[in-house]
Amino acid sequence: MFETMRNAWKTPELRKKILYTLLIIVIFRFGCALPVPFLDPSALAGMVQDGNIFGYLDTLSGGALSKGTVFALSIQPYINASIIVQLLTYAIPALESLQKEGEEGRKKLQKLTGYVALAISLVMSYAYYLSMRNSGAVLYTQGFAGVFTAIVIIAAFTAGSNLIVWLGNLINENGIGNGISIILFAGIIARVPTDLFGMWEVVRSDEKHAQLIPAIVILIIYVIMIGFIVLMNEAERRIPVQYAKRVVGRKQYGGQSSYIPIKVAMSGVMPIIFAMAFMSIPQTIEMFVPDPAKTIAQADMNFGQRFYSGFLHFFNYSGGWYALVYFVLIIAFNYFYVSMIYNPIEIANNLRQQNGGIPGIRPGKPTSDFIQRVLSKITLIGAVMLGVIAVFPIIYNMINPQLRISMAGTSILIIVSVALETLRTMESQMVMRHHKGFLE
Repeated sequence: MFETMRNAWKTPELRKKILYTLLIIVIFRFGCALPVPFLDPSALAGMVQDGNIFGYLDTLSGGALSKGTVFALSIQPYINASIIVQLLTYAIPALESLQKEGEEGRKKLQKLTGYVALAISLVMSYAYYLSMRNSGAVLYTQGFAGVFTAIVIIAAFTAGSNLIVWLGNLINENGIGNGISIILFAGIIARVPTDLFGMWEVVRSDEKHAQLIPAIVILIIYVIMIGFIVLMNEAERRIPVQYAKRVVGRKQYGGQSSYIPIKVAMSGVMPIIFAMAFMSIPQTIEMFVPDPAKTIAQADMNFGQRFYSGFLHFFNYSGGWYALVYFVLIIAFNYFYVSMIYNPIEIANNLRQQNGGIPGIRPGKPTSDFIQRVLSKITLIGAVMLGVIAVFPIIYNMINPQLRISMAGTSILIIVSVALETLRTMESQMVMRHHKGFLE
């Protein structure tokens, strides 16, 4: 890894791209420190805690949400918009045809994703404003001053979210790596020192030093988790393929051996993002309709209020039922996402057209069935891996609530995945630069 970065830095073209990417990251971090007017940071810090959904969103935003800054929404609207548009491409024939049109179709879909992200950012900004107002974080809530304050806060959050998308596109065009992923990576990394310092404060304030060993164990588990994620990202099942020989005139074609790679972590973090978007729906509803248990006694509630309060408590971020449903959804969405991007029938047809086949398996439907069986087993392994990584911090916080983990397994998975992807991009660009043409 360090050898790749050193060689990339020695290349002038790549060095310019790296410096440009670092400049965009600095601008992003500046926006994460630029406060939105009319908000009380101390009240926001009380609203954003490690045990609720806001704590997770605050980690993804690099601490911008708890500080009430311009980039408080981070790239959540764009991620949700990408998920919606990606799902619609398989449901609406017009969008599916755009996806198959190549570069022009991709640009149109990207523009559509931008419009959807703008609409989602408006809704999320309004929801965040309501939640902040209910928490007492908004300074002015009555009369003209209250209306003006609401407009300023919603406009600032919406503009900040769309500015982040623009910065990500600049990295795609002039920097190195995927822009949105790099910004998400930078936001999570920025929270690591704060999380480590918070853990150290808990250990130091404990006079009996009872939390020292759990803190060391957590750090060791995180190191093991990073190595495990790297291993699973690189792991793949190779299905052997043999191509038949063809004689055309005096030349012989084919007769080669190859393989079909099926990666264990084929879907990446997308199933976790899908599941998190689904599980955050109750918390989003609570932003508009607060939990009646906060203002009304249990005995004074009617059936509807008790049901709604129980519904919100069932989806409490630090609860056991939340972890169980979250784990099941990750497995389900992993199968769903793999089925969208991997078509065994199409692969079997392509092998038949190219005079290829899997040794011991008849072409056609038996080949597609064999690929589907292998794909289902590999997908289950990857899905369980993602589920364990995602729910581990929740389970640990239930066991040891005194030493709360704010760095979720999802964050570590995103950090490792983006780092590996960026290193692969550097390596591929260096190979292209040093590749000798046929005239040399």
